[in-house]
Amino acid sequence: MGIEAFCKTDIGRSRQSNQDSFLVNQDLGLFVVADGMGGHSGGEVASAVAVESVEDVIARPPKENLSPRELLTHAYSEASRRIFDKAAYERPELLGMGTTMVMLHRFGNSMYICNVGDSRCYLFRNHHLWQVTEDHSLVNEQLRAGLINEDQVKNFVGRNVITRSVGYEREVIVDVYERPLTKGDVFLLCSDGLSGMITDQKISEILSSNSPEKATAACIENALTNGGLDNVTVLIVAIT
Repeated sequence: MGIEAFCKTDIGRSRQSNQDSFLVNQDLGLFVVADGMGGHSGGEVASAVAVESVEDVIARPPKENLSPRELLTHAYSEASRRIFDKAAYERPELLGMGTTMVMLHRFGNSMYICNVGDSRCYLFRNHHLWQVTEDHSLVNEQLRAGLINEDQVKNFVGRNVITRSVGYEREVIVDVYERPLTKGDVFLLCSDGLSGMITDQKISEILSSNSPEKATAACIENALTNGGLDNVTVLIVAIT
């Protein structure tokens, strides 16, 4: 089976810089979206270092016979270590920087999905959309605990607070999922500049009525039309 991938990013209508980074590496079967956080240029630095780190690790594994899950976990750990150490030893003005990171990696007949933070991976199949990853965010914790409901999310004070990130601490815990490669599946990776601006229903409608390439642009356009309050990155991977 083959893979087609399309990605677009936009600064949005409210930000002074784009702190999102992304990677499309067909040779490695590696697709990444990272959404940086931190004052000054911290977010830009953190997301860029994260993306570079995982590409390095996947291209040059540290040792033989690592399972895909072990390799991906190591990739996130290495990214977190590099970001933390850069702030601690090279750029003290960036102390506290970090990034979300969601990633797809093809290995044999499987697709591995990894996530830290509130950037998301969706699976679109047979005109139905599922959120594969779970947000590591304060609002999601409140939802899971039953302290707020879906109607209260939009006005939740800590809506943008994430509870797990890459690089804010030297160690990181990563969620890893495995799915069999299935012809016709479409994966959508995005920063919260998309998921915070348009509904899952709208994303599903866009994917239903557009090719993957056109859907990438349409998602960005809809996020901007709805306010574009954050940087927005959309990466669509279609199994052909």
